[in-house]
Amino acid sequence: MRKAFGLVQALIVIVLISGIMAIAMKYAMISVKQTGDLYARESAELFMDSAVELTLLAISGKDRTTGWLRDMNITSQDQRYSADINIVGYYLLNTSVEYNAINPLHIPIQNEESHGMVMLEVVVETNASHPKNQEKHIRLTRKTLQRP
Repeated sequence: MRKAFGLVQALIVIVLISGIMAIAMKYAMISVKQTGDLYARESAELFMDSAVELTLLAISGKDRTTGWLRDMNITSQDQRYSADINIVGYYLLNTSVEYNAINPLHIPIQNEESHGMVMLEVVVETNASHPKNQEKHIRLTRKTLQRP
């Protein structure tokens, strides 16, 4: 009789341990997914910062006699992210040589410290066809005021 009782206890201990292990595995999988999502989001945010800097570089290098830069489309080197950058407006003094009241991108200002600033709308999205973005769709938007 005692041998059978020990067998039942052993089975109960095995069932309890397997239940605890199943719960631990579930939480570990959730943690892995959250870490992957966090990594993808941080990568997208860093790409957004780089896209803004690249746009500012393009604005400062643009010959304004041929026209003003209105928008840019930038894709990451690994084709994982793409950024659409819309230039909302250039903040220029009314007395500036570059200011043109007809151009809708020129926003007149009175403050010399803000002369030359630019308002950008940035949208970064993941590329759905990239193998690393199968289950992760990220879309980040930012409106920022920068000085080129």
